[in-house]
Amino acid sequence: MLILGLTGSIGMGKSTAARMLKSMGVPVCDSDALVHRLTGRGGAAVAAIDAVFPGVIKDGAVDRRALGAAVFGNPPALKALEAILHPRVQDAQRAFLRQAAMRGVRVACLDIPLLFETHGERRVDRVIVVTAPSAVQKARVLARPGMTPEKFAGILARQTPDAEKRRRADFVVNTGDGRLATRRALREIIAKAKRIPGRHWPPRGFHPGDSTHG
Repeated sequence: MLILGLTGSIGMGKSTAARMLKSMGVPVCDSDALVHRLTGRGGAAVAAIDAVFPGVIKDGAVDRRALGAAVFGNPPALKALEAILHPRVQDAQRAFLRQAAMRGVRVACLDIPLLFETHGERRVDRVIVVTAPSAVQKARVLARPGMTPEKFAGILARQTPDAEKRRRADFVVNTGDGRLATRRALREIIAKAKRIPGRHWPPRGFHPGDSTHG
């Protein structure tokens, strides 16, 4: 099974690309959705976050605004949060890949916003980077509720620059060319991916129906 890593800076159209891949029959594991599940009511990361960031839990779930305030501009706090979340997210991703392999899936995708920042490229076979002209990116992001130029600049400062992402990508998709062009580019990538042998799955000793590998 070939594992694709899908990434891109804020406002570049990654969510749209992920939906398109799903519509083409490619299973996609959404890392943001995993984090929401881990930090939601009864989530597996709630207790650990409460222990490190007292006061950010409300009604059994992480108050994302309070947590954001606790880590914004505080690198040690952000690193502590990542130490809680990243291993749990990766465990869930491995479970997703195991299930896909058991179904005989040929190509699966991990949607990881901070793929390069977390060295996620080491866990995938090929990387797709979505991009768009900076003016398009800025317009998309500033149209979001509650977004400000200052917040946008802060987010960009924590992300690998778009030019660096594109340099390190195996495939680059320009979503600024429109939805039809984006879909066509993704279809071409999937057609190529199906001809490439995967390096990571199945892991050594894996057998369909074996639930002990992750």
